Amino acid sequence: MAVPVQQPVTYETTHAVEVAADAEAVYAVVADARSWPLRFLPNVHVEHLEESDGFERIRIWATANGAVKSWTSVRTLDPEALRVTFRQEVSTPPVAAMGGEWIVTQLGPGRSRLELRHDFSAVDDATENVEWIRAALDRNSGQELDNIRQVAELGGRLTELEFSFTDTVHVEGDGADVFDFLNRADLWPERLPHVAALDLTEDEPGVQVMRMDTSTKDGSVHTTESIRVCFPDAAGGRIVYKQTTVPLLMTAHTGAWTIKASGTGVDVSSRHDVRLRTDTVERILGEGATVADARAYVHKALSTNSTATMNLARAYAEERRG
Repeated sequence: MAVPVQQPVTYETTHAVEVAADAEAVYAVVADARSWPLRFLPNVHVEHLEESDGFERIRIWATANGAVKSWTSVRTLDPEALRVTFRQEVSTPPVAAMGGEWIVTQLGPGRSRLELRHDFSAVDDATENVEWIRAALDRNSGQELDNIRQVAELGGRLTELEFSFTDTVHVEGDGADVFDFLNRADLWPERLPHVAALDLTEDEPGVQVMRMDTSTKDGSVHTTESIRVCFPDAAGGRIVYKQTTVPLLMTAHTGAWTIKASGTGVDVSSRHDVRLRTDTVERILGEGATVADARAYVHKALSTNSTATMNLARAYAEERRG
């Protein structure tokens, strides 16, 4: 007699928040997965693998209960119904399967409700795995919903607080050597004058967690914590990162190092995406300082340090080419 196959148990959770913004504005934040690392606290990086009208397939790196996890999801976007459904194609243990839906409902003028629903099963349906997933969902969903609420309620002010810029340096050297210099952040205290100290762990190849003390020209030292995801390739590759602990003038900071073939060498670029705080501007920059002042200060500080790093990477790669 055939033994019946036991079906995995499916669990469901619902988290919700009310937002002082119209439903269309809330939906726009949910739909824009590219901006999640800058706007959602748990999200480190989102990589689009496939896109078409109303559909996307993405790989996500995010923190869950203090660990960096990665999975691939497909999403169906419905701007008319203000819903986004998602399903993980490849899950990471202890998750066996997971899906869900974002639902936005207009409650009244300038008021809406955002629900985030999950259904999941756990590896072996083990109690400790189910509890681990519930704890991660409770923490991450609460953070994401609150982050969406904050962004949507900023409205037009968001364009004032968020900005991006890129610096590029040409290197007459091999991209692999430039990548090596940027990838070996554990050696930065020896190689970079503005790095006072750095602790790095890489439990999973290509996923780095680091704590760094950086000095600026005015003599102050800033401590940041970051998660980096490294993508080597034949031309050099990319390193994307998110600062999980940021200086007091910022709410969030993400970025990327990109190496591309150019002529007989490579171009190495440093991109920064920043969202500023407003409550610390005068405390840090002095009475009467504005958001525009904070933007200029942060831009200069980040650009100075990343350009210095790229110039040292250039010297390293060009010397190795000889």
